[in-house]
Amino acid sequence: MATVIGVRFKKAGKVYYFDPAGFWPRPGDAVVVETSRGIELGEVVTGAREVPDEQIVPPLKQVVRVATAEDIARAENNAAREKEAYAICQEKILQHKLEMKLVDVEYTFDNSKIIFYFTANGRVDFRELVKDLASVFKMRIELRQIGVRDEAKMLGGLGSCGRPICCGAFLGDFQPVSIKMAKEQNLSLNPTKISGQCGRLMCCLKYEQAYYESALKKLPKVGREVITPDGSGIITEINVIREKVRVRMQLPDGTFDVREYRLEEVSKPNSASPSRPSQEPLDSDEKDLESFDGGEPDGPAEQMDENPAPEPRPRKRPNRDKPKGESGRRERPPRPERIQKETAERVSEPEPASEIVPANSEPPAESGYESPDKLFVPEDDPTE
Repeated sequence: MATVIGVRFKKAGKVYYFDPAGFWPRPGDAVVVETSRGIELGEVVTGAREVPDEQIVPPLKQVVRVATAEDIARAENNAAREKEAYAICQEKILQHKLEMKLVDVEYTFDNSKIIFYFTANGRVDFRELVKDLASVFKMRIELRQIGVRDEAKMLGGLGSCGRPICCGAFLGDFQPVSIKMAKEQNLSLNPTKISGQCGRLMCCLKYEQAYYESALKKLPKVGREVITPDGSGIITEINVIREKVRVRMQLPDGTFDVREYRLEEVSKPNSASPSRPSQEPLDSDEKDLESFDGGEPDGPAEQMDENPAPEPRPRKRPNRDKPKGESGRRERPPRPERIQKETAERVSEPEPASEIVPANSEPPAESGYESPDKLFVPEDDPTE
């Protein structure tokens, strides 16, 4: 924890933390502090208090002194000189014919530098302009290009609500704003109605966005069917601020009417389907009639299609289960010419001459030859 005070250098600008260094200024007092740009004069907006170390950007600068009457007079003199510097710079821009718009001029408190703020559509070569300004003011010159939102914040003005624009009154930082916010808040998408002086979407669209996001999660969407105390209907419009919906429903006489209900009075329709009426138990005679099916199977009869669709043919896949040869490759089937040649060789080969053996003679025992009679006639044949 560290003790700090909050100091602001411009109206509606950022608040920076400084170490009081033994001084205890009150909100509204002017103090002289040390910054990265040098010595500056600022206004205290928050008194001394303790903040966590995570919220402090090191290094923490110290307060030099509480502003005196001379310091305040010096700041007023610098403000008067800024108007003269603005006019001189505007003339130099016209002489060099540069496409840039001068917005504001700022003198540092110690008169060591002048800062010129401008806007432009692209990059501008202002090197010759810097040389001319340096020869006139005899001090360091800095030209800083800013955006259209920063321009509107510096210039100020009135918004479409009739009040001073938020960025020039109290906004320290710019918050991102998108067209989705205007759609969720049911605003007109006309650019002239939702744009500020800078030409961008108004910063006030961000203020109520958190409430709209939480409320839209509870409210039903347009076009959904809901149940109301007067019956069912279709949602045609929702009011997020009042949390009410307008429902279009059909009356008993056939006409339609649009009525408004609170969120608590509407509900989603019951998605459950109505239950079927329970069947009464059958008598014994009815059971017998149902059990008699005239020879049809017990199960439900299958309806045969008059023109049944043809069954899909199985895809032909290559036979990968063929035996493989010694080389590991699958053996190819023999060609027709090779088959015919092998068949002709087999037919042309002469058969060996058979030895004629007498019917009554018996072959030697070592030959293993048996007589045809013994070979074909069984031993228990009654003819023997």
